[in-house]
Amino acid sequence: MPPWPSGDAAALLPVYRRRPVTFVRGKGTRLFDAEGREYLDFLSGLSVTSLGHAHPAVADAVAAQARTLVHVSNLFVTEPQVILAERLAATLGWPDGRAFFANSGAEANEAAIKLARRHGRRQHAGKVKVVALHGGFHGRLLGPLLLTGDPAKHAPFQPLGDWVTHVAYDDPQQLAAAVDRDTCAVWVEVVQGEGGVRPVPAAVLAAARRGLRPPRRAARRRRGPDRPRPARALVRLAGHRRRARCRVPGQGPRQRAADRRDRRARCRRWRLRAGRPCEHVRRRAGGGGRRARRRRHDRTRRSRGARRRDGPAAGGTAGGAHRRSSPLVAGVRGRGLLQALVLTAPVAGAVAAAALDAGLVVNDVAPDAVRLAPALLIDDADLDEMAALLARALTEVRSLDGG
Repeated sequence: MPPWPSGDAAALLPVYRRRPVTFVRGKGTRLFDAEGREYLDFLSGLSVTSLGHAHPAVADAVAAQARTLVHVSNLFVTEPQVILAERLAATLGWPDGRAFFANSGAEANEAAIKLARRHGRRQHAGKVKVVALHGGFHGRLLGPLLLTGDPAKHAPFQPLGDWVTHVAYDDPQQLAAAVDRDTCAVWVEVVQGEGGVRPVPAAVLAAARRGLRPPRRAARRRRGPDRPRPARALVRLAGHRRRARCRVPGQGPRQRAADRRDRRARCRRWRLRAGRPCEHVRRRAGGGGRRARRRRHDRTRRSRGARRRDGPAAGGTAGGAHRRSSPLVAGVRGRGLLQALVLTAPVAGAVAAAALDAGLVVNDVAPDAVRLAPALLIDDADLDEMAALLARALTEVRSLDGG
């Protein structure tokens, strides 16, 4: 295979600034370039290869499914698809939940936008607006792109529409003020990865939940099972530690727990019925290979010692480099194994380039922040090596800047 530098890959559209290295294989937490040089991967394909590279269990599952059945479209049911959907419902504690499988996060957001807006229109025609946060990233399709809180990403593709209002990611009062009777959803990326690995404050998450909860007085106007259920729609709080749950208006503290569970279930079913056949059909998402791989990924992660996202090693992801106390380091932030090394100057691009030269794969997610997103199977030796390589990169950048 020719060792193409990124500038020589003329057959590819230049929509990304590619690094001057061509990776040809990977194993575990390691990548290897065309010259055979080894790199420690602390980016994981932007958090995609969470079990590392060429994991035997994942590779075997993909190969076995490819030999059995690859794709039949969403017009038919396949066994891996149903098994994964049932497992997701059980894992989330949502017995009557239903899954829609897509090929990417952008497509999942696009489908959720349609569901939320259709649900809003069932209440009144103008209830199609969304509130999102500055700094959030939701994908590059036109709908998710408008949700993304970065005007620079909007500019080349305007006009995109005016149905999204963006507010500060850390201001619950501003969010509460932006939600009105025409708001069908609040879109929140709980840890803003592309925005600099910034965890959204808990007060903002609470404001998102409260904002879509109708006033108690309005909810009490009618009683009984036929009472209309105003918009909860979708509060997309992506994250495993803080989740927004669907609430039915008018639930008082004196209602029995069984009644609350029953009403939540009815609300969920009603919300899911907003999606009808043929309103969002993807031709590729019905295949069995991807479902089989995800199920094997889940079993392998649980059985082979994958690190907890919020365990002691999580703090060590960027903390090791922080403890080496370079003058360029202001601190660390993030959650679980997704961390950012925050810098005192806008030199993250130079630090990421120097780290790559040293054999460490990270990326500059903001001018003053370097993102670290390792696989779940990292060990203490990987953490120590990362800290040493990153410290070397920081020293090199500081010396080049004359500091």
